[in-house]
Amino acid sequence: MASPAAGPEIDIAPFIDHALLNPAATPAMVEKWCSEAERFDFAAVCVYPACVGLAANLLHGKKPKVCTVIGFPTGATTAATKLYEAQEAVENGAAELDVAINLGFLKAGKTSEVHREIAEICQETGKPVKAILEMALLTEAEKRLAAEICADAGVAFLKTSSGWHGGATVEDVRLLKEITKGRIGIKASGGIRTHEQALDLIVAGATRLGTSRSVDLLRQRHAVGVATPS
Repeated sequence: MASPAAGPEIDIAPFIDHALLNPAATPAMVEKWCSEAERFDFAAVCVYPACVGLAANLLHGKKPKVCTVIGFPTGATTAATKLYEAQEAVENGAAELDVAINLGFLKAGKTSEVHREIAEICQETGKPVKAILEMALLTEAEKRLAAEICADAGVAFLKTSSGWHGGATVEDVRLLKEITKGRIGIKASGGIRTHEQALDLIVAGATRLGTSRSVDLLRQRHAVGVATPS
């Protein structure tokens, strides 16, 4: 998955998963996020599982996908719980699943458990899974191991972080690109606050951007001379 050259001509909107992961999010906020996703042509809206049904109804027949988070943000719930949560989310209309891996298992060397948990969700739901690696908490060796396990388990994307323990870095995106060699997507998520930062992450290899500041990033783009949709 090649990334474009740097520059303000890049339209970052199609890369964006418009995230609403505020635990106090109301139905009115979900409606606002879905309206913005359609207006600005974002790739997806990412909401908590309890909001999936509403988002799916609002975006039915429209281009943006409904994404939700599973085992979020810690990844420390049981495999059975994550699988049930994922299956229920799909039944309610989720098209993509951002799944937090179990970091304790990874660090303890329980690699088969990490693989089994992610592979089962991929297989049983049939939906694109983005494995949340929480890279700020991992050594480089652990980052490589986590990426390889999740890629082998069948994920569609590797996601840098939940945003709860540090954010996306260009260095981590480059590392994931090196490991995956373009075979699967890379979602940079957490702490994306400027249009320039978003561009840098795309150029480094990100094929999705997870951010709650999506509209502000586009306003920044407008400020450098590229119009946003009306």
